Amino acid sequence: MTNPATRMNPCPHSDGSAKRSVRFRLLWSVPLAVILIVGSWNRSDAFPEKPSTRDKQVANAVAAFLSYEHLNRQGLQNLDDEISARWIASFLDSIDPRKLYFLQSDVDEFSKQKHQLDDMIKRGDIRFAYDVYHRYLKRLEERKAAIDELIDTEHDFSVDESMNTDFENRGYPKNAAEANELWRKQIKYDFLLQKAADTEIEEARKKLHRRYDTYAENRKRMDSDELLEIYLNALTSSYDPHTSYLSPTTLENFVISMRLQLEGIGAALQMLDGHTVISKVIPGGAADKDGRLKPEDHIIGVGQGVDGEIEDVVGMRLNDVVKQIRGKEGTIVRLQVTAGGKGEPKIYDITRAQIELKDSAARSEIIETGTKLDGKPYKVGVIDLPSFYMDMEAARLGNQNFRSTTRDVKKLLDQFRKDGVDVVMVDLRRNGGGSLTEAINLTGLFIDEGPIVQVKDADGQVQHYDDTDAGVSWDGPLVVLTSKFSASASEIFAGAIQDYRRGLVVGDYATHGKGTVQTLQNVGQKLFRLQNAPQLGALKVTMQQFYRPNGDSTQNRGVLSDIELPSITTHLDVGESDLDHPVAFDQVKSARFEKLSLIDNAIVDKIRKQSETRCTTSEDFQEVEKNIAKYLEQKERKSISLQEEVFMADRKDAEDDLLKEVFEEGDEDQVVNRDFYFNEALAIAIDYAELLKTGQLAKTDPVKPQGDTPKLQAGAQTR
Repeated sequence: MTNPATRMNPCPHSDGSAKRSVRFRLLWSVPLAVILIVGSWNRSDAFPEKPSTRDKQVANAVAAFLSYEHLNRQGLQNLDDEISARWIASFLDSIDPRKLYFLQSDVDEFSKQKHQLDDMIKRGDIRFAYDVYHRYLKRLEERKAAIDELIDTEHDFSVDESMNTDFENRGYPKNAAEANELWRKQIKYDFLLQKAADTEIEEARKKLHRRYDTYAENRKRMDSDELLEIYLNALTSSYDPHTSYLSPTTLENFVISMRLQLEGIGAALQMLDGHTVISKVIPGGAADKDGRLKPEDHIIGVGQGVDGEIEDVVGMRLNDVVKQIRGKEGTIVRLQVTAGGKGEPKIYDITRAQIELKDSAARSEIIETGTKLDGKPYKVGVIDLPSFYMDMEAARLGNQNFRSTTRDVKKLLDQFRKDGVDVVMVDLRRNGGGSLTEAINLTGLFIDEGPIVQVKDADGQVQHYDDTDAGVSWDGPLVVLTSKFSASASEIFAGAIQDYRRGLVVGDYATHGKGTVQTLQNVGQKLFRLQNAPQLGALKVTMQQFYRPNGDSTQNRGVLSDIELPSITTHLDVGESDLDHPVAFDQVKSARFEKLSLIDNAIVDKIRKQSETRCTTSEDFQEVEKNIAKYLEQKERKSISLQEEVFMADRKDAEDDLLKEVFEEGDEDQVVNRDFYFNEALAIAIDYAELLKTGQLAKTDPVKPQGDTPKLQAGAQTR
């Protein structure tokens, strides 16, 4: 599967893979918001004819790093041609994932070089990427003429026909006629979506023309950095799904995501039919404090400073608009805006400010529920943790007050103790990972001392990394809430809590299953051996595999829940094993550690039975079971009807509707969504706390940990 950060959707409205990186098909699409807020930059509007010397240097360096630093370098030494074949397939899929533009003859021609790409890149030769993309631009222009004609054509929606949605396995069109037939059905499908939204036919035509015009213009405006990133990521993903090349712009955004702050206006932007639209104003940001910019406003022009010329941004790529809006704290950006996309344009001058990305930071809430023996309600302290973050730059510079997950959570736990909380619940359901260091340190808030994770490198050497700080911040009942989206650092935390018998893991059948460690290598610094080397991006390379204290890898398997709750997410193809070329599962020897006596099989069985009884009699969970059955049936479909009557009937039970609650955004000010699923998790937490209070646990014999504890680099990443 292609890295979602670099995949180019063939249709601006298509299936949302960039947000979720999933293999299943979402046939009823919705526009996706991009939370980006990005100083001005210079580049040519013309796509370059050939790679630059700089591009060649970067490509050569990335190939060299992969050959001697990747976890599987020994096993891949004799697989050069296989890697090359994977690479070309991934690159073509990145550019034309729905196989709507290239012809089979194009692919046959490209494939003649599939066993040469590995040798070419060792020489810094990336002309193949340019040859392919120039061909793509040619096909794009040919298809665009046909698309415009098809949009203006009258379609018969009573015809019994269907569109093949098995994009991965369907072939490329053999000629222009077959390509036009594919597009006829695609455009017909687009119109049906517009009909479902009650859009008048002429307005639908205007929307579709704008959509495909914008898409074509954006593809033509691609710069060399973007193409290089796509091409190199096709290579890196041939090694494993998580090794990737980050262009300078992508690297900047990655660092921001770990730092949880940036400088800009504080707004979430999305592209709708060629227009940059405000989807959300971030609370506390510059735009929020200014008060004029509102959701659904259209940004049609951007100017720098108090008197900079306003540049028209209609039809401009979203990333390009974002780059013009982002800038240093204290500087002014002028936005030309139409309220709700209508009326006379107005110009808002907004002073950029530092923005805290609070949606990614730990937040807490205390919920009172149930009744204790003394008649008072239980207090459940809930911590919502979307990521394992750390301000790496501040830590590297020795700033003692750098922002981190562990520091933030410790403050929340300290407050929980003051407020008399009975049980703590850590919600990791949407936590995709982050800093390995923070996963270790956070676990240390709940156990005294001992190994948290074991790490094996490419040479087969295994080390364990321990929590070495005596004492804990919370020694009471603990519940860890997980889903199939809980990955990486989340799995280190959940796995250690489970191995130590420290608390209950509740949620989907298993977590994501990502058990590898990535380290960020600055390409410029590695290449020139200079601290202030030119910014050439970075390689996020898989160098190690991690293991639980008991010796099991989470790779491809995940952490199995102690108590499973019925959920569609368990059945989504979003796990590590659903990705292309994942590292294999294996095991190492168990580390020696002191198991606690806060969980045993008897108490887990008792709590599980109590939960199953509640779920069985719950109308909400009964509906979940029905939706799971519908989803599994729909997931097996390989086509969608283009007959209007059938289309509209099918739409009522469409995948998007079934999955709407999984991906919809909650109230940004709400820490906890008190739906039936979360209420059942609360009930499990109360059951657990009650059983602990009544002493219904067997005791275990502690085994003290032994061995040296190596230091872990602060930059180690698990996502």
